[in-house]
Amino acid sequence: DIPFQMLLRGANAVGYTSYPDNVVYEFCRLAKETGMDVFRVFDSLNYLENMKLGIDAVGQAGGIVEAACCYTGDVSCPDRGLYDLEYYLGFVRELEAQGIHVLAIKDMAGLLKPEAAHMLVGAIREEFPNLPIHVHTHDTAGTGVASMLAAAKAGADAVDAAMDAMSGMTSQPSLGALVASTAGSDLDTGMTLEEVSRVNDYWEECRGIYAPFESGQKSGSADVYIHEMPGGQYTNLLYQSTQLGLTGQWPAVKNAYAVANRLLGDIIKVTPSSKVVGDMAQFLVANKLSEQEVIDQAETLSFPKSVIEYFQGYLGIPPFGFPEPLRSRVVKGQTIPGTDMSCFAGRPGADLPPMDLAAEKQKLEEKWGP
Repeated sequence: DIPFQMLLRGANAVGYTSYPDNVVYEFCRLAKETGMDVFRVFDSLNYLENMKLGIDAVGQAGGIVEAACCYTGDVSCPDRGLYDLEYYLGFVRELEAQGIHVLAIKDMAGLLKPEAAHMLVGAIREEFPNLPIHVHTHDTAGTGVASMLAAAKAGADAVDAAMDAMSGMTSQPSLGALVASTAGSDLDTGMTLEEVSRVNDYWEECRGIYAPFESGQKSGSADVYIHEMPGGQYTNLLYQSTQLGLTGQWPAVKNAYAVANRLLGDIIKVTPSSKVVGDMAQFLVANKLSEQEVIDQAETLSFPKSVIEYFQGYLGIPPFGFPEPLRSRVVKGQTIPGTDMSCFAGRPGADLPPMDLAAEKQKLEEKWGP
């Protein structure tokens, strides 16, 4: 009786690039047939055309469409720039027009401050009184519980949380804290803290067993509001930096992440776009490049493949376009394989031929057996 939920990266399915349309449709069909119920569909750039494909694929498969509005910036700060309240309301209007079942606000980095949560959820609820709202955040700065309480009071129907032993920092806010904070109020969850604590005892013991594999992060860090690194990427990038010999330069990598984000156009950052920003950040640190040096030397620099493909439009088009002249300089002399184009003009999958799934299946069976 418990619905199963998964993430679907729109036209990127569960991968790091765009796939032919028939691959996404077939994946959703098989996922639904084998037990998946709710599909949280998002796009790493909030690119509507990619979202439409994912929404349609899930709908055709008979799944529940939870379309995500990925959050970055700070709607409570009038000086933050591009990603203001009207931007998000406009995007939600576009999603709602697609006939979605649930709206997700996907705060990948934990940037949704309490006041911003109140403003954003409240505005959406006022305009869409019957649209279910599900809020997801990370607790990197330590404000997760406060933000989820603010979202709930403003009209959110569900918020994501983690068992206490697994909560905090780059994970989700504490479930126990939310249960205790809402007990006896109009937002009472119906759970008791005693019930939650009994389950938490198990996970507390499990975490102790797996402690040797943890990243070493000891506390939250409010500098996430500066670098805006998604919670799921934070520890991964820390490990990757170690592998690249940048162990002692983690603060520099975080600063470079903010610089990379600006160079790429101040974009939505979630897999796979967050990987592009991370690759660019490590590239800046490893080569000791400044922001202006990247722009000036772009035609001669050997950028990571993910960065080149981003500028070619492999992930889609950012909300406010690609930054110039950097984009033109990076893609100069580059060609998309199998075409004479240097860049995709719209949704990448629209220009990709269908994959011969039967032939691919036969190849796999010949190599690995039926």
